[in-house]
Amino acid sequence: MQFETTVPSLEDKIVQRATVTVLNAIYEQDFLPCSYGFRPGRSPHDALDAIRRTICGGPIAYALEADIQGYFDHIVRSQLMAFVERRIGDGSVLRLIRKWIHVGVIEDGRLLVTETGTGQGQVVSPLLANIYLHYVLDEWFEHEVKPRLRGRAAEIRYADDFILCFQYREDAERVLPVLAKRFAKYGLTLHPEKTRLLAFGRSALPSHPEAPQPATFDFLGFTHVCARSRRGRFTIHVRTMRTRFRRSAKAVAQWCQQHRHDPVEHQAAALNAKLRGHYQYYGRPTNFRSVWKFHRHVQRVWHKWLTRRTRGKPLDWARFKQLLHRHPLLPPRICHAWATTGNAG
Repeated sequence: MQFETTVPSLEDKIVQRATVTVLNAIYEQDFLPCSYGFRPGRSPHDALDAIRRTICGGPIAYALEADIQGYFDHIVRSQLMAFVERRIGDGSVLRLIRKWIHVGVIEDGRLLVTETGTGQGQVVSPLLANIYLHYVLDEWFEHEVKPRLRGRAAEIRYADDFILCFQYREDAERVLPVLAKRFAKYGLTLHPEKTRLLAFGRSALPSHPEAPQPATFDFLGFTHVCARSRRGRFTIHVRTMRTRFRRSAKAVAQWCQQHRHDPVEHQAAALNAKLRGHYQYYGRPTNFRSVWKFHRHVQRVWHKWLTRRTRGKPLDWARFKQLLHRHPLLPPRICHAWATTGNAG
């Protein structure tokens, strides 16, 4: 059984882009600072910086790592439209949005129309998904939950990925079941195995180096680890998630295999473009080791497939190093600065 989303026409994409530009101007006045995904002038790295500022610069001791199952496919359209109508009164715009979100999927050649989802792949979908969680999560947590808590709390969200931070465990334990009920009201479900509460912060770091280390959490492709700076202060180190690293490494290996007969200079240029993109995303402070490992992997896999294309004269490491001298691969680099905090060390 095969499913595929119906593809919007060029005209639809143009109209959607114009509509998104107008709606962004409206909703940027409403969206809260905790939201970073699909917003002008904001990026995943701003969200990552916010995590470090929030946890290192405050009394945060617990993190709630949450995962929404199939978020984009489970948005309830009637409730989404009710949210949109709170701010948008233009009937023609509302009719366009209703048309776009009711795009169906093709199953074995038949068009099926469901009652949920926003039609991933459409220009307007990320904004609509942001609007939904703005009302379902952001406003609710900021205005209804936080005032009822005993201690400090914060939310950092990028699209449907979010972390809730708490000063006290009792606050986090109170919020978790209420959060699940809140999401259920709007057709959303927290993944039972990927949603967990963990001690994470200055107080979670053991005083003895041989004591068990606190748990880690994953967010936006990085594993976050409690650590100490060179000055002995609490800080957060990040490393590339193992699943992301393996996925990137596999993609490079497949590319080298498929293009091993291309001119070497073309291969070097393409691999450098891949390395540049990898460094630009994963090149964060404290993640140099992971970036260096990826660089070494690219070298090894390139050597492997260049050797496979030769006949009778293997490309040994000495000759490969000469090739690297003529066509060097970009060295590992850190492309992002530290996020400043009052207590950064």
